[in-house]
Amino acid sequence: MKRYFVFLFCTICCFQIYAQQTSWIRINQLGYPTRAVKVAVWCSKEKTKLYSFELVDAASQTTVFKETAGEALGAYGPFTETYRLNFSSFHKKGTYFLRAGNARSPVFVIDDDAYSGAADFCLRYMRQQRSGFNPYLKDSCHTHDGYTLYGPMPDSTHIDATGGWHDASDYLQYTTTSANATYHLLSAYRDFPGVFGDEKAANGLDGKNGIKDVLDEAKWGLDWLLKMNPRKDWMFNQLGDDRDHMGMRIPKEDNFYGRGFERPVYFVSGKPQQRGKFMNASTGAASTAAKFSSAFALASSVYQNIDKKFSDQLAVKAEDAWMVGLSSPGVSQTASVRSPYIYAEDNWVDDMELAGVNIHQLYAGKGTPGNKNNVLAAAFRFAKQEPTTPWLGADTAKHYQWYPFVNLGHYELIKELSKKEYSGNTMLRSQKDTIVSFFKKGIELVWNKASKNAFLRGVPFIWCSNNLTASFATQCYWYKQLTGDKKFEEFEQANFDWLFGCNPWGTSMVYGLPANGDTPVDPHSAFTHMKNYPIDGGLVDGPVYTSIYKGLIGITLKDPDEYAEFQSDLVVYHDDYGDYSTNEPTMDGTASLIYLLAAKEAEAKSARAAALNNRMPRNTTAPQLSEQVLIRGDQGRKQIALVFTGDEFGDGLQTIAGTLEKEKVKGSFFFTGRFYRNRSFRKDIKKLYAQRHLMGSHSDQHLLYADWKKRDSTLVSKDSLLTDLANSRQAILDLGVKKGDMTNYFIPPYEWWNKETAGWLSESHMRVFSFTPGTTSNADYTYPELGKSYRTSEEIIANIKKFNETQPNGLNGVVLLVHAGTDPRRKDKLYNRLGELIVYLKEQGYEFKKVNDMFQEQ
Repeated sequence: MKRYFVFLFCTICCFQIYAQQTSWIRINQLGYPTRAVKVAVWCSKEKTKLYSFELVDAASQTTVFKETAGEALGAYGPFTETYRLNFSSFHKKGTYFLRAGNARSPVFVIDDDAYSGAADFCLRYMRQQRSGFNPYLKDSCHTHDGYTLYGPMPDSTHIDATGGWHDASDYLQYTTTSANATYHLLSAYRDFPGVFGDEKAANGLDGKNGIKDVLDEAKWGLDWLLKMNPRKDWMFNQLGDDRDHMGMRIPKEDNFYGRGFERPVYFVSGKPQQRGKFMNASTGAASTAAKFSSAFALASSVYQNIDKKFSDQLAVKAEDAWMVGLSSPGVSQTASVRSPYIYAEDNWVDDMELAGVNIHQLYAGKGTPGNKNNVLAAAFRFAKQEPTTPWLGADTAKHYQWYPFVNLGHYELIKELSKKEYSGNTMLRSQKDTIVSFFKKGIELVWNKASKNAFLRGVPFIWCSNNLTASFATQCYWYKQLTGDKKFEEFEQANFDWLFGCNPWGTSMVYGLPANGDTPVDPHSAFTHMKNYPIDGGLVDGPVYTSIYKGLIGITLKDPDEYAEFQSDLVVYHDDYGDYSTNEPTMDGTASLIYLLAAKEAEAKSARAAALNNRMPRNTTAPQLSEQVLIRGDQGRKQIALVFTGDEFGDGLQTIAGTLEKEKVKGSFFFTGRFYRNRSFRKDIKKLYAQRHLMGSHSDQHLLYADWKKRDSTLVSKDSLLTDLANSRQAILDLGVKKGDMTNYFIPPYEWWNKETAGWLSESHMRVFSFTPGTTSNADYTYPELGKSYRTSEEIIANIKKFNETQPNGLNGVVLLVHAGTDPRRKDKLYNRLGELIVYLKEQGYEFKKVNDMFQEQ
């Protein structure tokens, strides 16, 4: 039977009270971070007006927050009246429940650790889904796969296709879902590495191996994908078919495909293949080829610093698969033998968009032109062909018709086009704005439906509605992160909350999460049904329209329906083994959820860190750090460091040198290697050196070390960074600077870095620093065509003066950065007003120091 919450306030007649209950409060059973959107839903089977609600401390039973209920939102599903109860303004950590009218919510936490460990917990299900060696069972299965069909080789040719993940509670395996799952795991590792732990070995058994468990799991998927793409011109789409469904069993060896223990492996032919009595509607190879390509390309980047040989192999495979996709546009649908049910994917341009962005990033990572073969332009062309994923805003769709359920290509393309190196390219900025509008439009299409009900539910109730929900919440999260626009933040949280209990049934849709919650206990799974094994972390399919449920083949509930009073003519959900439509866990849905959980955990920790940082008293004598890099010196001393950087432009060199000489001020000059090697600048640089200014490195090729939006996402390998550094320092020596005069202080290119790259530089005995945020002197590179980001010299000088007048310690210890030259489109050069600025600072009592002197005096 279903496990219901048990509270201290329950009485011996609680079941009698429950039977008479007419109103309920639905909450996210995982809880809420302190600064997150926090909204519960009150729902009633009676037409009752709700005036207020209160938040109660569960330990003391005292009311700590009270608020009006807001507007009535009417009927939804089984309920006659509903309200949204918003307590977002309450931030105190603790354990609480909500009370409204005669209803009480389950107990929940408000804590920034509310989602901690949840992503790792869901990895348990991924490990349990492993084919080949299964670490949960400590046994192997499907070790004879498989024999080929539809390929250029003779039918029944054997290939090694062991490994990978079973798709759901059946044991089929699909390239499309596996590649998508692998991509989500890799990107979760890339974007949120600090969220994950290392408790398992590569084979999934207990034992740390120095690799995050999420990357071990991604590698399991990668290894299988490589087997499904054994040659440049060989790609396979599917392992096994619906003959698998002839009976539930714990995974072992299957002997009902007609060739002993081998299972069929379906070749990506780009042509229609078996679909029960019919044929599927395959039209090309691109949908599968592009999924191969994007997974391999992202993995190549991730493994650059872990396994260079493997990374190089993946890069070649990624490019080969990309070329297959270009040569064979269209979709590869799955095959079936006995039934009409298949993954009827109808779109492929989203896959090619994602592959194109990743291929572009691969080229850039190799030091070759990022627009080789113009793949970035190709990605944008594909993006325009499908502005919004077609299910967004729709009422229904075929099974896996629009897959993946979120356009990862849009996300990666916006990220790529947001890089500072593209900021001066009007065309690319326009392309980025276009893709952002696509993302926003998709959210708005769903919002137009969702805004009409208390659960903010706009996702259609088709098969795997929970997968769509996790993907849509991720799209809302990405939109917020990429644009800073929080318009849909409550909508994002509502979709996340739905998965963990803020839904008509009041249940989490993830097995065992939270541990003390109302979660699935009787899913459509052989592990639970036959052996009573837990399937921890598995995301079940989710609710479906009642009309779909009634039309499905072979569904019979095995037990009385615990949620009978919450079913409706609109939608049903059953925690019953007999309902494969709503209660079957899926591997790819769980992988998508792992990314979302990692994002939510990282976001909560980031908000907590920011809040703590704002409350911490400053030690004025200690250097100020950001991501382990010096950004300000001793705030107890009236000292300033003037720093000048250059990469492409050096039109201000003579002016700067003359001003510093006139004002008898020493500066710190940090140029790229290509700047030092530029013959046009050599004479002026040598003059600066002769005047005893500090000379240092700003990298060699001005690499971008970290993603602009996801700072913990490193874009360079350690080897490439250190090689670039060495080349830049050699360029300084080649100019005639003595080794003893070349400082080991270093300012990162673009003044952008993360802890990982700062750590690599520190290991190489470099002292890494950057400008002090808030002074805006570094904005002197901007020009009018950049729009809102443009800053005039007058604005910059005024802001420096304002900083001096309003900050507690003024400009003490500040690093002011000025560019040695700027784009010709900027006519208003800050370096022409350098003398004026120096005079003002002297009048304010500031002393000018070289960077090394200012930081070493602390």
